[in-house]
Amino acid sequence: MSVSLRTAKEFDLIAVGEVHQRSRVAAYAGILSASTLELRTAAAFGEWWSERYRWEQDTHRMTVAVSSSGAVVGFTYVGPSETEGAAELYAIHVAPEQIGTGVGRLLMVDALEKLAGLADRAVLWVLEDNTRARGFYEAGGWHADGATRVEPVNGEPVAQWRYSRALR
Repeated sequence: MSVSLRTAKEFDLIAVGEVHQRSRVAAYAGILSASTLELRTAAAFGEWWSERYRWEQDTHRMTVAVSSSGAVVGFTYVGPSETEGAAELYAIHVAPEQIGTGVGRLLMVDALEKLAGLADRAVLWVLEDNTRARGFYEAGGWHADGATRVEPVNGEPVAQWRYSRALR
């Protein structure tokens, strides 16, 4: 199956929510409790992205990966960061059945180009126990920079590590 990337449109955001929910459930199984993962539905994620994008579309960029059949199979969301001197990769999610097909790599290359237009350095936050994601980022030149935080995911506290990389 071929995949193309394009800037997200408002009509994509419900599908983005569906990919986000399925990706999160697959990636965070065994890290977060089942009850936490069940709290936010695909429809709720779609509504959340619709609202967030409405308020941030002037400063943030969303790219969707679209299959040859027209289905959204992944996305990234980038923008300015609270980390001084950096831009942030806020989200990269790929439909679980697309893991290992190169969709994530395509999205990452695109995200890095967009981030480079914003700053000389990029950051992202990843769950400490999400070893698959950490391996993906490390293979792409990202590294844990020593910053950590504990943030709630649907009320469940989760340890996170900040990763960073130079863009220029």
